Amino acid sequence: MPGLKFRVLLDSEKKEEIFRDILISDSDNFESLYHAILKSFNFKGDQMASFYVSNDDWDKGHEINLMDMTYDDDSLDAPASTMKNATIKDFLEEPDQKFILVYDFMRMWIFLVELIGFDRNEPETPEMILSMGKAPSEDSRKIMDDELFASTDDENLIDEDEDDFGLDEFDDDYSEDDLTDFNEYEY
Repeated sequence: MPGLKFRVLLDSEKKEEIFRDILISDSDNFESLYHAILKSFNFKGDQMASFYVSNDDWDKGHEINLMDMTYDDDSLDAPASTMKNATIKDFLEEPDQKFILVYDFMRMWIFLVELIGFDRNEPETPEMILSMGKAPSEDSRKIMDDELFASTDDENLIDEDEDDFGLDEFDDDYSEDDLTDFNEYEY
């Protein structure tokens, strides 16, 4: 069996070129590739992650989860694979096959993984064969929910005369003109 050479590019906020080349057996699974990638970037590997089969436009396709996330067999989508049960060669559709690895869904580390060649020698364990650029610290990226769910001071201002529903003491009086006649609509 041949060895597969993957180039793993880290999507960097500073737009620096940071990548690692990893040699792995084609009969190995995605869990081995996952651990090799994280080790080569000095990441701990204690967060959730998924690979996605991709194309030349880096679109996300079939998902390969770190853990089994299926809840029922009646889902409309094709069930995701798990890394330990997914053999790499089974997902190679193109000579330059691409995958996306999303690691730590709160920090959203994204690794672009591309098959760049083959080697006659099949390594017993995955090997990093080239390293370019200094990897950032795993904790250097802010957790997304801090930014997405943070409110500004203006959003926290509440009129002291308003109740929990945004009504003040003068909103108790209303006329029938304020009400919608639901009978005029056909259901």
